[in-house]
Amino acid sequence: MELFNQEVSIFPTSYSEILQRIRYIDPIRYGTTRNYINGAVSYLSPYISRGVVSTKFIFTEIINRGYPPEKIEKFIQELAWRDYWQQIWNSKGEAINQDIKHQQYPVSNHSIPTVINKGNTGIHAIDTAIKKFYKTGYIHNHLRMYIASIICNIGQSHWKIPAKWMYYHLLDADWASNALSWQWVAGTNAHKKYFVNQDNINKYCFTNQKNTFLDVSYEEISRIETPEILLETSLLKLKTPLPKQQAIDFNKQAPTLLYNFYNIDPNWKRNIDANRILLLEPSIFSKYPIAQKTIDFMIALSKENIPNIQLFVGEFHELQNNYNHQKIIFKEHPLNYNYNGIQESRDWMFSIKGYHSSFYAFWKKCKKEIKVLMK
Repeated sequence: MELFNQEVSIFPTSYSEILQRIRYIDPIRYGTTRNYINGAVSYLSPYISRGVVSTKFIFTEIINRGYPPEKIEKFIQELAWRDYWQQIWNSKGEAINQDIKHQQYPVSNHSIPTVINKGNTGIHAIDTAIKKFYKTGYIHNHLRMYIASIICNIGQSHWKIPAKWMYYHLLDADWASNALSWQWVAGTNAHKKYFVNQDNINKYCFTNQKNTFLDVSYEEISRIETPEILLETSLLKLKTPLPKQQAIDFNKQAPTLLYNFYNIDPNWKRNIDANRILLLEPSIFSKYPIAQKTIDFMIALSKENIPNIQLFVGEFHELQNNYNHQKIIFKEHPLNYNYNGIQESRDWMFSIKGYHSSFYAFWKKCKKEIKVLMK
């Protein structure tokens, strides 16, 4: 599916179209082309992040097609990375907001290079990607790594503020995946930093640019001084444009199902009579701001696919106190720490739980379960 030939991409919000997108996945071609900007990636990340579909659901759909697991390992592995990041967030909690394994060094600022924010670095593939990112809410994973490397390892900016900038604009905003990936690039969640040079960008973005500040060999790139173009930095004011609260109809005799930014599952208990509430807590969105485009996407997903869902903008305790209701059900997530009620497990791909210091320690256990599944 060539979804991004247009200037502005379109992520459909109807569940039937999302399922159709899953049917179009070519997991074999994905493995060989995913690093190229026109590669056969799935464009499912916004739906996974919003909890519309789970990694397990996609994994099961692909396995049921009869592909030999060894031929689609890269696709399964990339799904597993998402669960891996979530398991770290579950285990470490607030610790993922700090340098998790090693201190980032050197750090000259806690802001973001102004030319990155403006999409004016002079590197054509990067600038084009940033400008499209602002319009679409999507950016290819390889380009995310390139941008993080330029900011953290060439510009010497600490990873957290730039990670919040990217999270703010992403339709697939997932704080665990985003923050821990930035830390992986910056070397705080890995044994070494990730560096990119112009040759690598040219190869995967189909450009032929020369004479940029990245046009040096990999042997030299880790030793260059911060280019003058990256020295000017900006402190961004990121604020979530939450909608105004409106009155909701509430049936005290029925249970309440709580949906939120990370759970918009249209199949969750869809056959029971319940109050279905999309809870938007200002305290969460103050700490992890998102843009208007992401707000609109979230609300459209919920209204189009979950009948009779209502919006509550306020804290959990306000919802509970205002409606004096106790039978509340929600899905597990690290940001639901203040919820009271019945917590249900999310739909994990595998049974492996807890913290693993490396993805490959986690993946080794996942592969054992895949072998059992395929017998």
